[in-house]
Amino acid sequence: MGEKDNTTGARLKIQARLMLDEEIAFGPGKADLLDAIAATGSISAAGKQMGMSYRRTWLLVDAMNRCFQNPLVETATGGVQGGGARLTNYGIDILQRYRRLQSDIAILSTQHFPEFKPLLRKKPVPSSS
Repeated sequence: MGEKDNTTGARLKIQARLMLDEEIAFGPGKADLLDAIAATGSISAAGKQMGMSYRRTWLLVDAMNRCFQNPLVETATGGVQGGGARLTNYGIDILQRYRRLQSDIAILSTQHFPEFKPLLRKKPVPSSS
């Protein structure tokens, strides 16, 4: 008898979050935000690029800076050149470490998914509510 194909929509998705008490110190969204800040040189532009308000973006940057021993993002106030933001060397290091962790997790997910694949339905059963 042939094996049932249960691959439609099925995948193993594991995300790493660094927690400090109940605060998310770092995770996939914050890593993407650091990439956007590095690319744009601006907290505001990074937030816009990611579809977030300036307030939400600033709160995420503030949370990262409060959770780590050193700031991940530095800001400069306006002036002739205008303001801006940049990743500190510490922030670059944290981002690189996290991206390596994500890569390692992706490899492990690929290795372990076959254990779960035959146990999944082809599609979820509709909710009764």
